[in-house]
Amino acid sequence: MVCGLLVVAAWCSAPAGDPAAPPDVPAKAPASEKAKATQTQEPKVAGDDKPEVAKELFSGKVVLVVDALKRRGIKANNEMKDQVALETASGELWPIVSDWRGRAFFQDERLRNRPVDLVVRRRPGVPYLQVLMIFTFNEQGEREYTDYWCDICSIPMYEIKACDCCQAPIRLRYQKQELPPYVKPKAK
Repeated sequence: MVCGLLVVAAWCSAPAGDPAAPPDVPAKAPASEKAKATQTQEPKVAGDDKPEVAKELFSGKVVLVVDALKRRGIKANNEMKDQVALETASGELWPIVSDWRGRAFFQDERLRNRPVDLVVRRRPGVPYLQVLMIFTFNEQGEREYTDYWCDICSIPMYEIKACDCCQAPIRLRYQKQELPPYVKPKAK
């Protein structure tokens, strides 16, 4: 544990341009600037120099792609067996990226085949949805923000795995919550 603290201390005190410094936070920035940078910026991805992509709301059910295609008379081979897509009420299929948030649908069948509202990014020319927030609905039809939770460490996670902190099992968590103010339901 002491060794890990020394590494963090070395990162925090490394001069600008030092390869030991964390790549996303300037080494000499005042503490308040470091905190602001980590709260407001998302990690940069190679080739991602485009302006901010709007967050959109998509509703439907997340399903296995092979099942959705089969219902449409299309036979897909075994290579597609684990792919998931959002199926809207109008029958559109929107494939989901298996990234930090979307992979929960690939791992956890409890999140599939049930009504969901997804706050996503959808980039022009890319048919995949990047999931940012998952909302499911309980039996009374109330919207619930859905993530995973460690009861020991009180930290949220976004996929099924042992807790990042204590390595204990985590649980699927539902919290009654309205949509964030920056997304509005689409008119029906």
